[in-house]
Amino acid sequence: MSIQSRIDLKLKELAQLAPRGYSVGLHIRFTAPLMMFQTYDRAWLDHYTENGFVLRDPMVAWGFSSTGACRWDDSALPDPFHLFREARKYGLNYGVTISCGPIRSRTIASFAHGERNFTDAEIERLSAIVWELHTMTEPPDELTPAQVEALKCIAGGDRHAAAAAKLGISESALKARLISARERLMARTTAEAIQRAKDYRLL
Repeated sequence: MSIQSRIDLKLKELAQLAPRGYSVGLHIRFTAPLMMFQTYDRAWLDHYTENGFVLRDPMVAWGFSSTGACRWDDSALPDPFHLFREARKYGLNYGVTISCGPIRSRTIASFAHGERNFTDAEIERLSAIVWELHTMTEPPDELTPAQVEALKCIAGGDRHAAAAAKLGISESALKARLISARERLMARTTAEAIQRAKDYRLL
């Protein structure tokens, strides 16, 4: 089973556990995640983005300062901008945030429920899945020289035929290199692979 298929299976399980949706930011570096998955209602996502709530979200602040799991109704959490009150207007009445990984590559995931708090057993399972996702999406330290050459040609604007001729290989060999690079970078398309390789400073 491919890494992408494994990721999809884990996300499907998260959706079953979090009936009001979730937000999973994997390997947050330089304030941006390398991968982001969200299933919250679009109205809430738009409201959250339009009001810049990420800069005031108590769970984001907690996720960068701590690891583990924290329910949203923890009395020790400061919420001076009343973000939880805003969330409840969109049916996000209860939730939990899970944080794992080193600060240089932190994963922060939040899960919402409309009817009740998550149980300890549910939080334990959510935490296990988040850690699995964090581990399986660990960015590669390097690509092979052949993968780098192929990606650079396409990134430079060459079509497959021109790139293959430039590298002195067949088009099928070029495509094989691009496929292996996409798999290594967990990308669905070559364009996405090129962007991720740049983000990871591999090109």
